[in-house]
Amino acid sequence: MEDFAPPVAFHFSVSFTGSAPKVDDTAFQEVGGLETRIETTPLQEGGENRFQHQLPEKVAHSNLTLKRALTGTSSGLVTWCKSCLEGGFGTAIVPKDLVVSLLDEEANPVATWAVGNAFPVKWTVAGFDAMKNELALETVELAYLTLERKL
Repeated sequence: MEDFAPPVAFHFSVSFTGSAPKVDDTAFQEVGGLETRIETTPLQEGGENRFQHQLPEKVAHSNLTLKRALTGTSSGLVTWCKSCLEGGFGTAIVPKDLVVSLLDEEANPVATWAVGNAFPVKWTVAGFDAMKNELALETVELAYLTLERKL
């Protein structure tokens, strides 16, 4: 049996494939939505009242959410989101692949998920409150086609 220590949830990285990593584009406070499920259709069998069958239909995913401190407009992620969300379909939506990794204490990946063909579907700036001492946050929500656990 291999030695496996449960990883911590606060040491992770996000990287977009095919682009040079920039600190402001890969530093996120929170990542969520790594979910794969099979959607089903219930089927009631005639004369059988104890249960109903569940027929598998398709694989579905939640949207991936990336939360971070608000950055400037020169960020590659901001430019991509603006192009997709503010383009009004006048410009093509260009999906991107990304990798989410949980890291150990030496920054080596212990679990990795490859997210394929992702594109932004929602971009939210958190509310401002003069009574709080917090950073301004933005959340990017990405729809994606595939999710594969690599490690």
